[in-house]
Order: sequence, then C-alpha cells, then structure tokens
Amino acid sequence: MQDWIHAIILGLVEGLTEFIPVSSTGMLLLSKLALGIKDPFWDTFTVLIQLGAILAVVVIYFGRLWNIAMLLPTQPRARNFVLGLLIAFIPAAVAGLLLHDTIKQVLFESPKLICGSLIVGGVVLLLIDRYAPYPTRRDAMALPFGTCLVIGLFQCLALLPGVSRSGATIVGAMLMGVEKRVAAEFSFLLAIPVMAGAFTVDAWKNRHDLANTGHIELVALGFVVSFIVAFAVIRAMLAIITARGYAPFGWLRILIGGVGLALLMTR
Repeated sequence: MQDWIHAIILGLVEGLTEFIPVSSTGMLLLSKLALGIKDPFWDTFTVLIQLGAILAVVVIYFGRLWNIAMLLPTQPRARNFVLGLLIAFIPAAVAGLLLHDTIKQVLFESPKLICGSLIVGGVVLLLIDRYAPYPTRRDAMALPFGTCLVIGLFQCLALLPGVSRSGATIVGAMLMGVEKRVAAEFSFLLAIPVMAGAFTVDAWKNRHDLANTGHIELVALGFVVSFIVAFAVIRAMLAIITARGYAPFGWLRILIGGVGLALLMTR
C-alpha cells in the first residue's frame, strides 16, 4: 500500500513541476528524501512517469503538431520549425549522454545543492522577468536557428539538479528577445523530444527491473497521475505568465529552496 501512495505522490509532484520553472528533478529528489524512499527503482520511476507529462503536451498541442506534420512536405516554415527544435534538442542530448552517469551519481546526492540551485534560479527568474530585452520574437514557429541554438545551450544547465529545464530554456529564449508566452510554448514543445529521449534511455537501461510485475503497475499509476496534473498545470501556467509573468515562479523557487535548506540545517 505504501508503494502505491508513493507512486501517487511522486506522480503529483512530476505533473505539478515538470513544466513550471521550479525543477521537477529537484522537487522529485527532495520528495523522495522527505518520504524516506531509498529503493533505486524509484529513480527509474521518476524518469518513466515523465512520459505522462509528455503526453499532456502532445494532447494540448495536438492540432498544431498535426498541422506541422501535414505541412512538412510543402511548407518551408514547418520544416524550419522542426529543424529549429532539432537544433535546440541536440546540445542537451549530447551533454546528457556524455555526463548522465557522473551527474546522477555525484550531484544528485546533494540536497543542499538542489535547494541552493532553486534559490539562485528563483533570483534569476525575478531578474529576467523584470530586465529581459524587449521582445521581438512573437512566433514559436519562426524562431531563428541561432536563437534555437542558444535555447538548446541553456537547456544543458538543466542537467544540474535544481536547475529547471523549462526555466533554463525560458530564460535563454527571453534573453534572445522571445516574448514570455512564446518562450514557454517553445519550451513545452522542446520538452517532447528531450523527455522522450530521457524516457527511452532509462527504460532501456532498466528494462530488467521493469519486468517486475508490481513495478509496471506503479509506473502506470504514476503515468496517469502525472498526465492529468500536467495537463491542468500547462493551461494554468500560460494564464499566469500572460497575467503576471514569471515572478510568481521565481518567488516560489526561493521559498521552496529556503524552506528546504532550513529543514536540512536542523537535521
């Protein structure tokens, strides 16, 4: 029964934090620490349930993605958009394959580093929300390749625990003059190949562990929970960004990181 509760809680955390700039990886690591989870299976679980969050993006943007797929043979604009996503995807994919094991074994074992990263990232979000260059790019389908490359390089920062993938890509985009909401939408769409790649690698590496029947059911439960929650969060986040910008997420990061550090100091 306890495993089922853990699956639901981690699915909720994944769905709530995957697309808002507060670092889902950091939140999941801190959640596992708070729950006293030590079984290595749950490390794989937290990667695999990202597929539910990916599906939420696909469902929300299905119409746009379908149109792009249909226009690929005839429209340079559609081809350029797909190529731009590929350019933004490559840096993190290469860095992830080269550094994945080192980062996972060393940096992911430091809760204090995660909390510190949350606080620093929160300050960065507050600054970028206030002082970002005036936006000149207002169409996620028409970002220059150079802008896509910069976004992809910023995404590499998310390999560090506590540095949000969505936060890093959004900051990179806004520094390149991309409008706030457009930056978020491009980040959502970029998440599809990135998270699908991470899912595939981890699923293959842990295929024997996943053969455990009980584990399959737990992953399925976490998948469903993360999908439902992520679907609602994406829509809510776009509304918040439009009305308030990224400042609320910056303060949220600082609050979570500060509370986390305070609790760690008292242990």
